[in-house]
Amino acid sequence: MARLGLIFGDQLNEDHAVLQVLDRTQDQLVMGELAAEASYVNHHGQKIALIFSAMRHVADELAEQGWTVTYRCFDTSSSVQTFTDLVEQTLKQADFDEVVVSWPGEWRVLEEIRGWEKKLGVAVTVLPDSRFLNPLEEFERWADGRKQLRMEFFYREMRRRTGLLMDKDQPVGGQWNFDADNRKRWPGEPQAVHPMRFKHDETTRKVLELVASKLPHFGELENFDYPVTRTQARRALAHFVDRALPYFGDFQDALPDQEDYLFHSRLSSSLNLGLLTPMEVCRAAEQAWKEDKAPLNAVEGFIRQVIGWREYIRGIYWLKMPEYAELNDLNNDQPLPDWYWSGKTRMRCLAQAIGATRRNAYAHHIQRLMVTGNFALILGVVPKEICEWYLAVYADAYDWVELPNTLGMVMHADGGVLASKPYAASGKYIQRMGDHCKSCCYKVSETVGEAACPFNALYWDFLIRHRERFESNPRMKMMYRNVDKMDNDRRQAIEARARYIFENIEAL
Repeated sequence: MARLGLIFGDQLNEDHAVLQVLDRTQDQLVMGELAAEASYVNHHGQKIALIFSAMRHVADELAEQGWTVTYRCFDTSSSVQTFTDLVEQTLKQADFDEVVVSWPGEWRVLEEIRGWEKKLGVAVTVLPDSRFLNPLEEFERWADGRKQLRMEFFYREMRRRTGLLMDKDQPVGGQWNFDADNRKRWPGEPQAVHPMRFKHDETTRKVLELVASKLPHFGELENFDYPVTRTQARRALAHFVDRALPYFGDFQDALPDQEDYLFHSRLSSSLNLGLLTPMEVCRAAEQAWKEDKAPLNAVEGFIRQVIGWREYIRGIYWLKMPEYAELNDLNNDQPLPDWYWSGKTRMRCLAQAIGATRRNAYAHHIQRLMVTGNFALILGVVPKEICEWYLAVYADAYDWVELPNTLGMVMHADGGVLASKPYAASGKYIQRMGDHCKSCCYKVSETVGEAACPFNALYWDFLIRHRERFESNPRMKMMYRNVDKMDNDRRQAIEARARYIFENIEAL
């Protein structure tokens, strides 16, 4: 009985579930660069190049290991455009009794898979996705009966389960979370650490030529330097742990004007492709702490992102889909400004974050949450539009991770499933965490008037617009006390400035 295993382009892990159950002596594998997957949103060119190059390298490795691999390179003239097409065409070329896949990373792909038995007349087996530590069934068990699904409590359970940074049943250092220590403004020292860069081999060069000539895309290709193999990804991990991790904790929320990376790892793209595993990443960070090469606040903050937030977000996605994607709890109705794609705005913080995104297919979590995300929130952008933007422009973005982060954490469109309060802030936050405001044509010290920072009026207008919803929130009472201190003239001036911004958004 011969079986066909389909390897999705974002599941390139060595311990892939399909590879564990198939027999390389009689079963076969299929992989493909599909037009439908490359174009369902306006992906960043570097994201497409990263996935295609990594796929080609892994396909070569599998062939060297003795697997029979059918690999289809990108071809817009081919009749094979979707996963269904790929499986159907492969089934026509040989007799297979079963198609075996791993649980995909996107709901739309799972829906496609669910139609195969009827459409293609073949048995289909869907195995767990071994890129993650927490099985979906375990997340459902954890979530069952809870009124609030807070990441912090899930994270503690993951610490206990993995044993990371634990002293028997207690967290090392006497506390679970050192986030309060990780909010420092970067003073310019120590020197920022760029992620390890990788030269292009022949495979990557061909992929970049393909993307440049055949695939319409967002962003720039010139800076492409992502790791595309497991060996490169592990070198990138070692570089981060050795060079950047010691300073990552203190400055992980900082917003320097001229630094794209500061001390961030950029390992999320390798993790989400399966080139790195969560435990090898966390063990490397933990070992640095054990050897006194990195402080606890940095290591804990990094590990929390991997076994806490990453696993939690994936659990929320599969627990709440497909209805989750349609939520718009704040009834937002504003279109996404065109300059989110071009970066051509006079607001310095947004221009810098979007510019870095165009150059690198990357921005760190505070740029995403408190700059591009915060502005979309207080402007009232339709959640689907900003979600599509995040999914398109970042090399690490896949629906399972992007949708809850954007719709829930950034836009508070899920009514508070992810976050107990909206992450809305004025320009004062951005000024406090970095130096964008010094080079901006708008004045962060002003709220009304043509020269005033647009974040300021939009922030107060957001609070006023949504007062009925949020004024009873314990974490927002101080904000509303400040609203109540405004006299009527001040409030009217803020609302007028906000209306002007809404009406002239493309000119900002």
